[in-house]
Amino acid sequence: MTTVILAEKPSQARSYVEAFQRSTKKQGYYIINDSLLPPDTVITFGFGHLVELAAPEAYDAKYKHWSLSNLPIFPAHYQFIVPTDKKAQFKIVKEWLSKADTIVVATDSDREGENIAWSIMNQAKINLKQKTIKRLWINSLEKDAIRSGFKALKDGWAFYPKYQEAQTRQISDWLIGMNGSPLYTLLLRQNGVRGVYSIGRVQTPTLYMVYQRDQAIKNFKPEPYFELNAEILANQQKFVAKLDPYQRFKDEAGLMTFMQAKHVQKGSQDGLIKDVQKQAKKSASPRLFSLSALQTMINRRYHASAADVLKAVQALYEAKYLSYPRTDSQYITDQEFTYLRQNLARYQKLVSKEIALPQIEPQSRYVNGKKVQEHHAIIMTKTVPSQEQLAKLSKLEQQVYDLVLRTTLAMFADPYEYEETTVIAQVGNANFKATGKVPTKQGWKILFDNQKTDEQEPDTLPPVQKGEQVQINLQTLKKKTTPPVPFTEGTLITAMKTAGRSLDDEASVAILKDVEGIGTEATRANILEVLKKRGYLVTEKNKLHVSEAGITLCKAVELEPLLTSPEMTAKWEQALQQIGTEERTPDNFLSQIKKFVAKLIADVPTQLTGNAAIKQQINHQQQAQKSDEVFLETPQATVLNKQKFYIVKPKQGESFTLPKKWSSKTLGKTAIKALVTKGETSKLKGFKSKKGKAFAAKLKLDGHKLSFDFD
Repeated sequence: MTTVILAEKPSQARSYVEAFQRSTKKQGYYIINDSLLPPDTVITFGFGHLVELAAPEAYDAKYKHWSLSNLPIFPAHYQFIVPTDKKAQFKIVKEWLSKADTIVVATDSDREGENIAWSIMNQAKINLKQKTIKRLWINSLEKDAIRSGFKALKDGWAFYPKYQEAQTRQISDWLIGMNGSPLYTLLLRQNGVRGVYSIGRVQTPTLYMVYQRDQAIKNFKPEPYFELNAEILANQQKFVAKLDPYQRFKDEAGLMTFMQAKHVQKGSQDGLIKDVQKQAKKSASPRLFSLSALQTMINRRYHASAADVLKAVQALYEAKYLSYPRTDSQYITDQEFTYLRQNLARYQKLVSKEIALPQIEPQSRYVNGKKVQEHHAIIMTKTVPSQEQLAKLSKLEQQVYDLVLRTTLAMFADPYEYEETTVIAQVGNANFKATGKVPTKQGWKILFDNQKTDEQEPDTLPPVQKGEQVQINLQTLKKKTTPPVPFTEGTLITAMKTAGRSLDDEASVAILKDVEGIGTEATRANILEVLKKRGYLVTEKNKLHVSEAGITLCKAVELEPLLTSPEMTAKWEQALQQIGTEERTPDNFLSQIKKFVAKLIADVPTQLTGNAAIKQQINHQQQAQKSDEVFLETPQATVLNKQKFYIVKPKQGESFTLPKKWSSKTLGKTAIKALVTKGETSKLKGFKSKKGKAFAAKLKLDGHKLSFDFD
């Protein structure tokens, strides 16, 4: 009786191997001996997706070259292939799956993990009904968690609907991409635009959100308004109070009318402290992290991209320091709370400041098993790294671990306590309100003392008494409305999660109950990377903006609300989740996607014909492309920047090319300028020989030929 454990990738397989008593490494698999497992147990692995959807030309050679007449592409049956570089490993996996009596699916514990495992098993063409299928479902790669998981294996078939959900998502994205991308690309080319324009079910509405924000900023016209504030002098201290109830005035005339009605005037006058209220308040520590909440916070603090944060959390998970990363939950169960409490002293040693952690009973703000569906919030594991081990991590990994550590410990600390004072001052018949905070107990905030905070603490107010006479200086302030703020990767991840709805920080923690976001915790970072890689999104000082090519694409798709609407994409996401809960079938969902694709193919050509906004944007983009091409202008030549090389256009003579890389070294502006103007560079470091040995040399240009000069 052979048991085969199928891991997602080699590193995951190694973590499993390390949890067992004895193992023998072979090519592409391990033989395992452990009292916990049956005899004849083998661990094998994929390289992530060993199996992929085939490209359209696999169905018919005519699809290799894009043509509007070939659309729509709706295969009767979807073909899957094993990429050439993964065939050797797939063969090993297939052989073991064929021999297996029991298969333990031990890929990542999420929908994509199900997709990877079941796609491999189906591609191996084995009779799964004759096999016993089990599922390993764990939140940590620590030895104890792995062994506990193997003691409590679940029925693998119970997770089959999650595979159907993930595969339907994969196929629907293929249908929209393989039809939408040629459709828009070819139609835009007919209008004179070069390049390939990629369409995606999640990618396009995400890009459009940034485009809309950019347009709102660009078209924003600041409007003047007036405020009436009171500068109050009490006990030789000044503080500012705002009109209560607060209002702003469109023009000075409106403000003056208000002031006359309230019997007040600009400048210094007598006033009265009408009311003083003091209230003791408490503030609970931040909630625990889901992946998107962590990506948002790390981006805000350290400006790291969503993809880099995911990579760092994944590395910490594989190092066994943090729990499973791709989670949308901000809660843990009593089980996690118990082990965290038992290890508090060890965690505390990693925090420089001494802090009391007396809250040793679970609180529903953080601990609620009913709200943990697949995975709990991202927290530390029982494996506590030493200071030396932490020092070996990358800077971002250290920052991620530290923030998760402090946020998790804060759950055990006392609340932050403060006294809030509200003062109401009266001048004439107008009231003005000022609020101040005085911390009375730092509580959990001690953990974050050395970190940047986004909160602005209200000023501390001087002591005043109800009925006290004070001097009040009324000031009229002319201000202007401010434009919307550009997206960052952090705020865009939040917008994706909330389907474009604006939420304040507290609300974003318990994301709108009636809205499913666009994309999933596992895919959002990748969507942003795709948009950046394709040149649609650009990052400037942590702010995201849409490029000229991105604007062209957005103007082309904006007449199709189904492509641009985050709410509609969120409904699709909800429908996909219903496949995972067996409330909807894959065929039902895919038939809706096909109808949508057919509608695009029917409507878009007419939409783009004679569209003035598109033509104007195309002209704008063509001008921008010409200006972007000029890399360098010298008295001797103009150098144009192409994707893989430079074109040198001398003022006299024929044009020629120069490489962007030479012996593994990138040739930048300084080197190219020296070659064009002097015919040689100074001595440059960073070249590598064919054997990988680094060396330094000059480069010289003999006619149009580039060579080394070692003199």
